[in-house]
Amino acid sequence: MGYATTGGGPSLTTKTSNKLRRKDLYVQNKKAANKERHEERHRRRREENKNPELRKERLAKNQTITIEKKRIWDDGDDDSLGAVVNLAALKRRKLEEAEAAEEGDGALEDDDEEMGDDVDSMLGSDDEADDEDEDSKKAERQRAQRQASIASMAPSTTSTNLDLTPDSLMKQFPNLFTDEPPATPKILVTTSLNATIHKEAQEIAAVLPNSEYIRRSGHRWAHKYSVREIAKFAKNRGFTALVVVHEDLKKPHSMSIIHLNGEDVPPGPTLTYSIRNYLPGKSLLGHGNPTNHYPELLLNNFITPLGLLAAKSMETMFPPRPEIQGRQVVTLHNQRDYIFFRRHRYVFREAKATEKNVTAADGSEMKGMQGIRAGLQEIGPRFTLKLRRVDKGIGRAGSEGDDALKWEWKAKMEKKRTRFNL
Repeated sequence: MGYATTGGGPSLTTKTSNKLRRKDLYVQNKKAANKERHEERHRRRREENKNPELRKERLAKNQTITIEKKRIWDDGDDDSLGAVVNLAALKRRKLEEAEAAEEGDGALEDDDEEMGDDVDSMLGSDDEADDEDEDSKKAERQRAQRQASIASMAPSTTSTNLDLTPDSLMKQFPNLFTDEPPATPKILVTTSLNATIHKEAQEIAAVLPNSEYIRRSGHRWAHKYSVREIAKFAKNRGFTALVVVHEDLKKPHSMSIIHLNGEDVPPGPTLTYSIRNYLPGKSLLGHGNPTNHYPELLLNNFITPLGLLAAKSMETMFPPRPEIQGRQVVTLHNQRDYIFFRRHRYVFREAKATEKNVTAADGSEMKGMQGIRAGLQEIGPRFTLKLRRVDKGIGRAGSEGDDALKWEWKAKMEKKRTRFNL
């Protein structure tokens, strides 16, 4: 015989020695729980259709607390390389402080004018009212601009704003952060000595426009060129960057990007990444075939000074003017210091009758996107990068001076799971 509790504890109706009876009771309890849940959901939907504010309150309350939302930042206004600061929030805070200081200075000037002016109050009242109206309108416009620049509720989909680059970063890397229009990249791709990952290196070279892959000889009688000699060779022949792909266990293990700069400028910096989960394009289910069009580039969620350096380095590897007719897009998405590399082809199509409209981060429908969908087909390759070190010159051996090592990843940096460098 089954038992049941009247309090908030679990039901004991399935506690019976008869196996068939116990199975029936379990099915009945599950159906009753599902029915109650569906009735509650439909009741809530009817109430929210009558009062849309209830849905907004529920969505605002039921926000998933992820590690990104618990992310911690460094205190202070330090925007140097390696500082974990949100540059957008830092700039917004500085603007607010400057506006508050201007308002305070304006109030003091008004007090001084009132004390020293002997103008009739009836004659000067209209001008003062006009000035106050203009100041209030200006403050409202500035407030609206700040609200428009505030990051969305989904920080993992925030696009990278390279205009927030601090002056300290521009002084350290003037060749990357320059006001001159970017030149068309020309990239030389090679591997480490005695490498066996020629197919993978060729596929990586195919992702980068205007790139050329050259095998690095490891023959016993051949001259084994160093990376510095290869960089000098490439710079003399007009290449803008050198990419060296290293292997481990016959798989791509790491990648070094060396910026060669102009004629009278020494090469550097060098950014070294580790490669994880490499998957060639042919191994992707339903993959597409690439074309020779220049792809569009998406840089997501690079918000610290180090993140902007990595984003700018990647931006210089692609032509500034993509060929839209190719409908190819390369995405570099940073999440928890891991940079996910993806390459897709997209197509715009009409939404099906069963598909809902595109919604924004707050759950509201996006204007101008009704009845439109974007279909994606991955081209490949697919892999994950993680920044390990930043050197001033050509790698570790080619950098000199006290500031030869700009930044290096260390294991102690990941003691706090809510602190990220990019």
